[in-house]
Amino acid sequence: MSKKVCIVGSGNWGSAIAKIIGNNVQKHEHFDKTVTMYVYEEMINGKKLTEIINEVHENVKYLPGHKLPPNVVAVPDVVEAAKDADILIFVVPHQFINGLCSAMKGKIKPTAVGLSLIKGFDQAEGGGIALISHRISSLLSIPVSVLMGANLAHEVAEEKFCETTVGCKSKEFGPIFRDLIQTNYFRVVVVDDVDTVEVCGALKNIVACGAGFVDGLGLGDNTKAAVIRLGLMEMIKFAEVFYPGSKLSTFFESCGVADLITTCYGGRNRKVSEAFVRSNKTIEELEKEMLNGQKLQGPVTAQEVNFMLRTKGMESRFPLFTAIHKICTGVLKANELVDCVHQHPEHIGSDRNLPKTNGCCSQCLEICDHFARFIKSAL
Repeated sequence: MSKKVCIVGSGNWGSAIAKIIGNNVQKHEHFDKTVTMYVYEEMINGKKLTEIINEVHENVKYLPGHKLPPNVVAVPDVVEAAKDADILIFVVPHQFINGLCSAMKGKIKPTAVGLSLIKGFDQAEGGGIALISHRISSLLSIPVSVLMGANLAHEVAEEKFCETTVGCKSKEFGPIFRDLIQTNYFRVVVVDDVDTVEVCGALKNIVACGAGFVDGLGLGDNTKAAVIRLGLMEMIKFAEVFYPGSKLSTFFESCGVADLITTCYGGRNRKVSEAFVRSNKTIEELEKEMLNGQKLQGPVTAQEVNFMLRTKGMESRFPLFTAIHKICTGVLKANELVDCVHQHPEHIGSDRNLPKTNGCCSQCLEICDHFARFIKSAL
């Protein structure tokens, strides 16, 4: 039987992926031709956003200028949109996932599977954090894979070539997700290191805030490359410490260094963080002014990560993540960023001799040193 698809979310990324999925389901016999898309109802010039999308096939608020396929149907009720779906594509700000899943619990097909495009963490009991895919799986009792990559929504909508990474352990659904997502301009690589794929997608937004601070301070490309390199090192270390068994190779898929680079140069977290340094406004104020209703993930993710690091007494092992969180919350000034990383373990060598979970310490260092030189030479 053909599989019915529901997209849970309709921001700029949700609408961009809806354009791809709406076209792809018409090309493959194993998909139902109608795609439902849950849309948080808003009034735009006196008219409901769902009505506008269904009449003119365009999300005029979050992805203006790009037509959606007519078979993508906007639905304002998440339960109604998802109730018959075999594949649920989650693409909402991670702050909203608990509420949406609670509403859907017990009202979807028990055989459904999920694919999360959500980048972030969720606070867990005991001072820890949970991956969003794990949270969705727990709340809905369905298996959930992930998609992360260097995929700025407006460039995907403009059909500019890019790559993405699907983390999926199922040999059955990996090819199905590829058929659903891949186009000649949006290339999919499927790997089975699911948690690491998702960790990369969450943590790179923290580093992007640091890159934005550097831009706002006018510190130059050398400093920015250093922040990106140290950010990559902390991403690798975070995965080693909290998700043992992670594969170093995953960091060199689109979900890793590629997403890190594009977010540190073109993403909304970098953009707002730069404005934060150059203004007297809070990040929350700038988010409202600059993002047209979209949500930042970097500052929230930095807070969630710091919550766990502080609880476990590990802030000093992740000085860049810690400094970025403190700048976002006003504990530190942005111009203190470089001071905070002067004594980074990767500079003074204190952590270079520590055994790593997967025994790749020297390999990580060599690769990241080459990566930093590549970034600097490419500027």
